[in-house]
Amino acid sequence: MAGVEYTIGGVKIHFPCKAYPSQLAMMNSIVRGLNSGFHCLLESPTGSGKSLALLCSALGWQQAQLGKFARVMTNILQNKCVGVWCILKQNEKNLSQSKKQPVASCLSEKFQSSLSSDCEKDDDFQPDRKRMRTAEHKVILYTLCIHRLATTLKLQAGMQVIWYLFFFSIQSPEPCSRCPCGSAKESAKDKGKDGKTDIPKIYFGTRTHKQITQIAHELKRTVYSSVPMTILSSRDHTCVNPEVASHSSRNERCKELLEAKDGRSCRYYHGVHRMRDQYTLQRVHGLHQAWDIEDLVALGKRIRSCSYYAARELKQTASIIFCPYNYLLDPMIRESMEINLAGQILVLDEAHNIEDCARESASCTLDHKSLLISRDELDGMVNNNIRPAEHEPLRDFCYSLINWIQESQSQMSERGYEAASKVWSGKDVLGIFHTLGITAGTFSILKKKLAAVLEKEEHVGLVSGKEDMVQIPTISSATATVLKNLFMVLDFLYRDNCRFAEDYRVALQKSYAWMNQVPPDVPDAHGFIVRPHRRQRQNIRVKTEVLTLSFWCLNPAVAFSDLSGSVRSIVLTSGTLSPMGSFASELGVEFSIQLEANHVINKSQVWVGTVGAGPQGRKLCATFQHAETYAFQDEVGALLLHVCQVVAKGVLCFLPSYKMLNKLRDRWTNTGLWEKLEDQKTVITEPRGGGKGDFDELLQTYYDAIKYCDRNDGALLIAVCRGKVSEGLDFTDDNARAVVTIGIPYPNIKDLQVNRTNTVKSITEHDEAFTNLFCQCGKMCG
Repeated sequence: MAGVEYTIGGVKIHFPCKAYPSQLAMMNSIVRGLNSGFHCLLESPTGSGKSLALLCSALGWQQAQLGKFARVMTNILQNKCVGVWCILKQNEKNLSQSKKQPVASCLSEKFQSSLSSDCEKDDDFQPDRKRMRTAEHKVILYTLCIHRLATTLKLQAGMQVIWYLFFFSIQSPEPCSRCPCGSAKESAKDKGKDGKTDIPKIYFGTRTHKQITQIAHELKRTVYSSVPMTILSSRDHTCVNPEVASHSSRNERCKELLEAKDGRSCRYYHGVHRMRDQYTLQRVHGLHQAWDIEDLVALGKRIRSCSYYAARELKQTASIIFCPYNYLLDPMIRESMEINLAGQILVLDEAHNIEDCARESASCTLDHKSLLISRDELDGMVNNNIRPAEHEPLRDFCYSLINWIQESQSQMSERGYEAASKVWSGKDVLGIFHTLGITAGTFSILKKKLAAVLEKEEHVGLVSGKEDMVQIPTISSATATVLKNLFMVLDFLYRDNCRFAEDYRVALQKSYAWMNQVPPDVPDAHGFIVRPHRRQRQNIRVKTEVLTLSFWCLNPAVAFSDLSGSVRSIVLTSGTLSPMGSFASELGVEFSIQLEANHVINKSQVWVGTVGAGPQGRKLCATFQHAETYAFQDEVGALLLHVCQVVAKGVLCFLPSYKMLNKLRDRWTNTGLWEKLEDQKTVITEPRGGGKGDFDELLQTYYDAIKYCDRNDGALLIAVCRGKVSEGLDFTDDNARAVVTIGIPYPNIKDLQVNRTNTVKSITEHDEAFTNLFCQCGKMCG
C-alpha cells in the first residue's frame, strides 16, 4: 500500500497519504502523550482527518513497542545468553499462581489443544524446513507467534520465556557476560507490575456504532489494516440466534439459554470456538483487513457461531478494540464485558458529548416494583436456607430502602398533572442512610455479601484428594442488576471519605402510566370460571402508579475518577472542545498535552455567519415564545426556501427538537410552503423512531436524490440536533453544500433533573448546547 512514512518522537508512522499540518500536529501530540504516559486533549476541526491521524499514530506507537520486544529477543538469540534465567527467577511466584478466568475468557478444550498444533502446521515454524532466515527475521516471526499464544493463554513473562527457550533452543548452562538483564532498567517502563511484557491495548471509543463503521473504513486505508482487532457491541447488534434475536429481552433470553434452565441451550454459543481467535478469523475465514460488526455477524450466521461472544473472545488477543464510549465509562458495562483498562490506552473520539455520557454512567434509576421483587427473591433464599448468612443482610438492605421510600412519599410535592417528586442532595441521603444503618463500613460488608451470593459454585470439602464443588442456586440476573446498580452508585458516594457526595442528587418521583394487564378470572353466576382461548383474551389498559428512585450524578469527574489514575493515557478528540480549560476541569483530569489545530480548508472556501432577519425583514429569534408564532415559522420557511433556490445539491437543516420539526412541517404544509420546497428539492425529514434499516433507506434516498438529480436540484434533509443525523455521519462534498441551524438545542427546563441542578451545571449545559450547535455546522466542512 503506497503512502508516506513519518518519524515522530522516534516512532515510524505509516500514513496512507501526505498528511495535513493539523494531522502532523495531532500525531505529534499523541506520540508524546503515549511515550510519556500523559493524557491528551486534542481539538481538530471536522473534516481535517483526525480519525486517520489517531489510528496511524496510536497503532504506529504500539508496533514500535512490539519492535522493541523483538529486538531484545534478537539479542538473546544472537548471544546464546541465558540471562533470561534472572527473569525466570523473578517471575517464579507468578508461575506458581493460577488466576481464575471469567466465563467469556475461558478457552474450550478443543481450542486449547489446537493452539500448539496450529503453530506446528505453520510453515514458519517447521524445524526441518530448509529456509534461510536472518536471526532478526526468525525472532520477529517467533515473537509474533509466541506473543499471540502467550496473550491468548494469559501467560506471565516467565512462562513466555519458557516458550522462547523452547523455540530458540537456548541451552547454555552458564550466564554470559553480555546478559540482557543489564538493560533491565532501560526496559523497566515497558514491564507491567506483574512482570508481564506491557504492550498496551488501544481501546477506541466512539459515540455510536455508525461511527465505528466509519473508523473501520478509515483503518482499511492504512498499512495497519490487518492488525488484530475486535468490536464490542450489544446483543441487539450481534446476536445471530433467531430465538434470541426475536425476543423482547435479548439479554435475559440469552442468559436463560446459556444456563439451560429449560433444558435447551444455544447452539451458536457452543460454536464460538470457530471464530474466537485472530489467526482463525484472518487465515481461515478471510477477514484479513479491518472489518465491521456486520462482517462478523454475517460470518457468525454462515458458520453458526455466536458473534457476540466471539467479539469478546477476540478482545483477549486484539491490539485495538472498538466500542461505544459508554462501554469504557460505565462501571457496570466494563464489568459485564470484562474490560480491564489498567495500563491500557483509552481513545475517545468525537468526545464533545463525553460529559453527558460520563454523568449517565455514574447514575442509576430503579423503580419501586423491581426493588420489591428483589426483596421477595432474597427473602425466598433466606427462607429456603440457601446461603442465609449472605442473603439476609442484602434482604435487610432492601427492606430498609423500601421502608424509607414508603415513608418519604408524604414529603413529595406536586409537579404538574398527576406527578410528584422529592429531591435530596447526596450529603442529605448519606445522613438518612446512616440512620438506616447503612454506613461506609456496613456497605463494605454488603459488597462482599453480594459477591458471595453471585458465586454459582461452593466448596464442600475434599473428595479423593481433590476439592469437591457443588452448584448453588443464585439470585436472578434482574435482581443482581438492581443490587449492582445500587452498589455502584453507593460506591461513588462513599468513596474517598464521601468526596463525591455533593455531586449527587437523589430523586423520588411518582407518576402514572397506562399499562396492559390480563383481566382477572371472574366466576359466572353458577360459580364456574370459563377462561377463553389465549388468543381471544384481550389485555385491558390499567392506569398504574409508577414510583422511581433516581441517583443523578451531576459531575462527569465522578466517572473519570475510575480511569484517570489507572490507564496509561487518555486521548480525547473532537472538532469542538473549546474552551479547553473548562472542559478539562469538568472531567477532573489533568491533560498535560493539549492541542487546538487549524482547519485544512482556506477561510475563503466557506462562509459562517448568523442571519438576524428573513426575506420579509422580520426579526428571527428562535426563543420558545417567538418560535410558537406563525410569523416566525413563516419567515424561517421563506428563508429556507431561498437557501434551497440559491444552493445546489444537498442542504442540511438542523432544528433544536422533534417538537419544532413537527410544528414547522404542519405549518408549512398548511401554507403551501412545503410544496414549494418539494418543487425545488427532494425533502426528507429525520424520523424520531423506527428501525436502523428504515433510517439507512431514508439516507440512501437523500444521497441518490443529490447524485442523480432526476426531478429536483438535489435534496433537503431536515434533522434534529443530537438526533440520528447529527452524530456518526459525514456529509462530504455535494451532500452538504449548505448547513442551516435554527435555534439552540438547550435541554428542557421543565425536566426535573435539569431544574434541580446548580449554577455550575447550568453553565455547563449552556456550553454543551453551543457545542452541539457548532457540531452541526461542522458537517459542511467534513
